[in-house]
Amino acid sequence: MMGTAENYFSAFAVFLRATTAQIGVLASLPPLLGSFMQVVSAWLGRRLGKRKEIIVAGALLQAAALIPLMLVPVWFPDLAMPLVIVCAVLYFFGPHLGSPQWGSLMGDIVRESRRGRFFALRTRLSSLANFGALALAGVVLHVFTGEETTYWGFVGIFSLATLFRLASAWHLSRMIDPPGHVAAIDTAGYAGLWRTYRQSGLLPFTLFFACMQLSVAIASPYFALYMLRDLHFSYLAFMANTAASVCIQFLTLNRWGRLSDLFGNRLILATTGFIIPLMPMLWVVSTNYVYLLFVQALSGLVWAGFTLSAGNTVYDLTPRERRVTLMAAHNVVAATGTFVGALIGAWLGSNLPHELTLGGSTVAWLTPLYGVFIISGLCRAATSLAFMRRLREVRRVRPMSGTGLIFRVTRFAPLSGLIFEVVGRENPRARRQHQETDAGDN
Repeated sequence: MMGTAENYFSAFAVFLRATTAQIGVLASLPPLLGSFMQVVSAWLGRRLGKRKEIIVAGALLQAAALIPLMLVPVWFPDLAMPLVIVCAVLYFFGPHLGSPQWGSLMGDIVRESRRGRFFALRTRLSSLANFGALALAGVVLHVFTGEETTYWGFVGIFSLATLFRLASAWHLSRMIDPPGHVAAIDTAGYAGLWRTYRQSGLLPFTLFFACMQLSVAIASPYFALYMLRDLHFSYLAFMANTAASVCIQFLTLNRWGRLSDLFGNRLILATTGFIIPLMPMLWVVSTNYVYLLFVQALSGLVWAGFTLSAGNTVYDLTPRERRVTLMAAHNVVAATGTFVGALIGAWLGSNLPHELTLGGSTVAWLTPLYGVFIISGLCRAATSLAFMRRLREVRRVRPMSGTGLIFRVTRFAPLSGLIFEVVGRENPRARRQHQETDAGDN
């Protein structure tokens, strides 16, 4: 569903001739409003005493929201973008409704010592599905490219996304839900809740993560706009560029998961947190298509480690009996940061000049979005410098330097690791070699 829907929301907005501000609102307002559904989810958990049913209901709501989203440009062409944003809000209500219950469920059935590897494997599988769907959707849009046919290409991929989400809802309904555990929010008057939040160590991490989300969101909603409007990428070229990041994430997540289990999440957050500021600035260097593919691939490598470790950190820092409340608060604060960052990016993209004068020399930019990318990178760097030293590792892990971590991530070609995993199932010798390699890491 994500590969054929979410990854093309911005492209759909560009097709509808959305302004920079509208694209920023589309990327930030739905996740922000959706995050408040986590409070509703936890309240329902307390009232109903169930988890899986709420998860499935959220998935069905998300699938249903895609139907009007693809039809409003025909029904109400003059209000297309505002109504698309409303549909996107409903779309994000779905996963946030199920998120606290799903987090509670996974926290119960996945033991801590295997959490990094489990979620790395899960994310790799979802990335593989995302990559395949992303490529399929790009081909469909390429085939339907035309003055009067492109819209039907979007209808086609959003229809596929609806079917995929319905299939996902069916699989969610088949999950095992251990009895006796309910994801329910703490009462508002619970005196020790704030103390628990602070003592858990989640507060400084939430502030760090929210500030990073704000800094990232200054630029992230506008890369699609830059590629499609300013660089005039075809939908096929846009798909390939986006897929480069997804592909690298798939190939490297398994190793990131193992490193997370061995050396902890803080080391990965610190190492990737000081590389992430460079990512938007690299987009300013060149418009060469091959170069931008490399930038996306590098971005996929770095974000795979950061996202995985950030998610694991939230699990590590939240006690089981308070997990739902603390995770809901964390996600609302992070979504607020994303919203504020996207609005800042929208204002900058609409008001920055097309020329920059320094020392009597005037430099003409291809687009004001270059200034947005640079400011986003500087804000990311400031966030890492301000917060990274305050983060602490919760679990007892082996010591490792950032340089050693990068060496372990990159010393094996990701494709070789993938070949070992696939061929090793049929070739016992290859399997033993792969196990010996992993033993060396352990």
